[in-house]
Amino acid sequence: MQPWQLKTPIALILFNRPETTQKVFEAIRQARPPVLFLIADGPRPGHPTDGDRCAAARQVVEAVDWDCQVHRCYRDENLGCGRGPATGIDWVFSTVPEAIILEDDCLPEPSFFRYCEELLAYYRDDQRVMTIGGLNIQFGRHTPEESYYFSRYNHCWGWASWRRAWQYFDYDLKQWPKVREQGLLQDILGDDYAVKIWTSAFDNAYNKTLDCWDFQWIFANFVHHGLATIPRDNLIRYIGYTDDATHTTNGLSRYNQLATTPLNFPLHHPDLMIRHVGADHYTDHTYFDYFPSLWQRSQRKVRKLLGLPLDQSW
Repeated sequence: MQPWQLKTPIALILFNRPETTQKVFEAIRQARPPVLFLIADGPRPGHPTDGDRCAAARQVVEAVDWDCQVHRCYRDENLGCGRGPATGIDWVFSTVPEAIILEDDCLPEPSFFRYCEELLAYYRDDQRVMTIGGLNIQFGRHTPEESYYFSRYNHCWGWASWRRAWQYFDYDLKQWPKVREQGLLQDILGDDYAVKIWTSAFDNAYNKTLDCWDFQWIFANFVHHGLATIPRDNLIRYIGYTDDATHTTNGLSRYNQLATTPLNFPLHHPDLMIRHVGADHYTDHTYFDYFPSLWQRSQRKVRKLLGLPLDQSW
């Protein structure tokens, strides 16, 4: 039997952290994708060290020493944490029909790549599935017998998807006012607490008081009743809790340096396509309970540095 070899394109989103970029790039280098997309935002105005650090991060990913077609989107200007990745992923899916997406602070377990590739093929024509997720934040709870379960949360710390799903992404959340005014989020989520959390999150994303793109991707999943696959064990170690990070600067977070476990093959697919409500409920009341206060602290810090009024919307 021939050894398995990755055939799926990988996109790597990077910025100004050569140290974490080096670790993630080495994991990609071991996987040897045939196509590699490199998305790099430009230095931020008023940050004198960004120029050198952005250049150093880009230098790291130039060390492609395998047979690979490399596409580069290296920007001179800074589009920010939201529009930068969003437009980069737009570019990827305008070029290829499916891809694996990693950021420079999401370190994958080696089996992550095969897991993504096999499920991209398995659900390629199934409109119900919008995301192949690599992150599991259940901390051993709700572990299924199968290799993965279904969730309404398309976590973006290491994931894969198709052009057919990404077409529903809207950075400006143009449908959010209608969803909010008609109370549709309650119909979608069926949980008062989750509705409160996500109403605040989508308000901030819509009003651009929060510089992000992942909440817009979650919104697309919600309003199109999309499912995401979540592996039975975590496949992504988040290494982004550093002092120079824009949002995740709390190194004591329980999500810092998450342990990973290799996934066994062949995959054991679920017999039924039913969302794991218990796992999603746990995520609502732990992960997404934690992040509003984190986002608030981050945004207040940025606004204070810029001399802007402190936003109280959280």
